[in-house]
Amino acid sequence: MSAFDLQKKLVSGDLKVTEAANLFLSQHEQVDSKVNAFVELEKEKVLKQAQALDELSAEQRQSKKLFGVPVAIKDNICVEGTETNCASKILKGFTAPYDATVISKLKEAGAILYGRTNMDEFAMGSSTETSSIKKTANPWDLERIPGGSSGGAAASVASGQVPLSIGSDTGGSIRQPAALCGVVGFKPTYGRVSRYGLIAFASSLDQIGPFARDVKDAALLLDVLAGADPKDSTCSEEAVPNYLEAIDKDLSGLTAGIPEEYFIEGIDPEVEAKVKEAIAQLEKQGVKIEKVSLPHTKYAVSTYYIVATAEASSNLARYDGVRYGIRSAEAKNLNDLYFQTRTQGFGDEVKRRIMLGTYVLSAGYYDAYYLKALKVRTLMKQDFDNAFKKVDFIVTPTSPTPAFKMGEKVDNPLSMYLSDIFTISANLAGLPGVSIPCGLTQENLPVGLQLIGKPFGEETLLQVGHQFQQATDHHKQSPLL
Repeated sequence: MSAFDLQKKLVSGDLKVTEAANLFLSQHEQVDSKVNAFVELEKEKVLKQAQALDELSAEQRQSKKLFGVPVAIKDNICVEGTETNCASKILKGFTAPYDATVISKLKEAGAILYGRTNMDEFAMGSSTETSSIKKTANPWDLERIPGGSSGGAAASVASGQVPLSIGSDTGGSIRQPAALCGVVGFKPTYGRVSRYGLIAFASSLDQIGPFARDVKDAALLLDVLAGADPKDSTCSEEAVPNYLEAIDKDLSGLTAGIPEEYFIEGIDPEVEAKVKEAIAQLEKQGVKIEKVSLPHTKYAVSTYYIVATAEASSNLARYDGVRYGIRSAEAKNLNDLYFQTRTQGFGDEVKRRIMLGTYVLSAGYYDAYYLKALKVRTLMKQDFDNAFKKVDFIVTPTSPTPAFKMGEKVDNPLSMYLSDIFTISANLAGLPGVSIPCGLTQENLPVGLQLIGKPFGEETLLQVGHQFQQATDHHKQSPLL
């Protein structure tokens, strides 16, 4: 059942919130020992929230857009009174002292906060293998990765443990795992959703967004998450349209841009074939197809890994063993305290990115690397601006390959970084993007179709995605766990 239909059933009283919660908890007990999507899920907390919702009057229920619907939370989003670790040893034992804005909005909308999902440490990774807590498996093939960094959030929805979840996307961390797990993952425009209470990786790139089984459910959740927030100075005051109203318009009159730079050597042939079939389907539905060029795309990976690591170096400097998280017991003085705490607390990938970021910000290298990367970022944004003068949205693959085997790329950072080659441009340009299931490979692995929109063009992406799903059944396929 979709989250949309479930909410209607719960509001009407046809199904009690406690009954629905118990059904999801039962699914969790059956499958999560194989998938490992969650780092924490307390049955008592879930049922306590459900019981409180069951006691609300009919009038109170009507006003709550997510009444009784369970939503899983990525482990880098603060929930007051709950441990929040970013899947890192350095934050072990840290309890969030306040709610993130998105959490306050979920509570207000009547959602059930349904446990914390696993992730790559500090959202740095494309496979959820850098988590210090556990490795999450792809529900379609338990020997493969679910994508990252929001691998647990994607896998929790794909395995039927929750109808909705929220993650964060810095370079593809919502869209890439959504593609590999066969669900919908939406990265909103930078500033569309408040980042207050999201533990920062790269502040000019991070954005919170929804995971769902279908686009209508993603629209329902985005409707709750989006909007201005005085607590986040980067959050836009742009008015939020009614996303659920937008999705029912047909596609005639829309133009899709196909960038030649995204169909490159090295893309998996089956991925390319499925994406091209999806483009043909959109054409059948009245979308005009036009080729566009995004010439600076070839610099996306190198630009991203300068900008993102520089911001990570700055943001992660706060983890010093003094204020929160673990503190080394072996330190002899203050410098030693910093050194020992960070050595013991951070994993290899986080250390690698801190060192890269510190290097590109250091005297003598700042202009050569960081400043140049910012200039290239501006050129990439201009590429998109030029393309959007001719087209309404852009269509690309989400990931160059289906899900790969666990351990396959863990010792080759560059190969791992290239997993995000099609998603990071949208973050650098601050644009909205969504990944939608568009078929299965011969090995029964999901393939994702990415739609990239104009700034604050979420409506168009949801409209296109929903209409595509009305004509296809790829999103109805489920893994046989």
